[in-house]
Amino acid sequence: MELDFSPAFAGWRNLLSGALVTVEITAVALVLGCIMGLLVGIGRLNPARRVVYALCTSYVAAIRGTPLLVQLFILFFGLPQFGIMLPAFVCGVIGLGIYSGAYVSEIVRGAIQSIDRGQMEAARSIGMSYGTAMRNIILPQALVRMIPPLGNEFIALIKNSALVSLLTIHELMHEGQKIISVSYRSLEVYLVIAVMYFVLTGLTTLALRRIEQRLRAGGMVQ
Repeated sequence: MELDFSPAFAGWRNLLSGALVTVEITAVALVLGCIMGLLVGIGRLNPARRVVYALCTSYVAAIRGTPLLVQLFILFFGLPQFGIMLPAFVCGVIGLGIYSGAYVSEIVRGAIQSIDRGQMEAARSIGMSYGTAMRNIILPQALVRMIPPLGNEFIALIKNSALVSLLTIHELMHEGQKIISVSYRSLEVYLVIAVMYFVLTGLTTLALRRIEQRLRAGGMVQ
C-alpha cells in the first residue's frame, strides 16, 4: 500500500480555511466560557446563597457529567422542536462555550481560593464590600494564577472543536471529510489534519509559555 497525500495537498486552501474557522470558533467559545466560568466560579464560592450555589453546582455537574457531542446535538437538533432555530456556527460556539464554562468555573474557583483569606478579611475590615474587595483585591491576583490552566483549556477546546464538524460547520475536520468524500484517501487526509491540529496546539503552547515567562519575569507569578 502506498500513501498518496496529493488530494490533501491539492485541497490545502480548504484545509487552511477550515483551520482558521477552527481557531475562530475556539477563540469565541473560550471568551464565552471564561465569562460563564467567572460567574459560575464566584457563584460557587458562597454556599450561604443557596439558590445561586445550587444552580451553579447543578450546571457544573450536568455539563461535566454528559458528553460534549450530546450537548451539541441538543442545541442543533433539539432546540428546533421548540421553534428555536440557530445557525450551525452559533450552536457550535454556544455548545463549546457552555462546555468550557463548566471547567473554567473550577479554574476560577480554585484560583480565588488559593488567595490568602486574610486579604479578604483585611479588605472587609477597612469597610470594603464583598464585591469591591473581590474586584479590586482578589480577582487581579487570581487572574494571573488562572493563565496556565486557562491555556490548557484553550488547547482542549481546539481539539474538542473537531466535534462541531458534525453540525456541518466548515472547520478543519469538516473540510478534511469533504476531501475524503471525493478522493477516498482517508488515512492520508486524517494524517494531514492531525499534523495541522498539532501545529495549532503547539503554537498555542508556545504563546502561553511566552506569556507565563513574562509574568514570572515581572514577579506576577509565584
